[in-house]
Amino acid sequence: MTRRGLAFVLLPILTVGLAFAQTRKGEETNVRAVQGTVSDASGNAVSGAVVQLKNTKTLQIRSFITKEQGDYYFHGLSPDVDYELKAEAQSGNSGTKTLSSFDSRKQAVLNLKLDKK
Repeated sequence: MTRRGLAFVLLPILTVGLAFAQTRKGEETNVRAVQGTVSDASGNAVSGAVVQLKNTKTLQIRSFITKEQGDYYFHGLSPDVDYELKAEAQSGNSGTKTLSSFDSRKQAVLNLKLDKK
């Protein structure tokens, strides 16, 4: 095969590869995250609380157990989906909060407060 023929074969392959690489990079930047803290009725941080994140399209639920300072974090979330968050611990449950698809923040902060049981 001549160099010219090889160039005609490789050029489309390289073009498709570059387009795919740019698409993947764009997909990675087109995600968001949500974080916050869980506190009790008195405002104290609650460690060991279970925070649930529910995808309202697929109904998939992800969970996070809060750390010592009551903080939680979910990443890799789609910007085109609404998510519902709630927390539960021995001391009580929080109300449900919604992270809306209309919320354009890449890093949203939603704090959850537990009501007494």
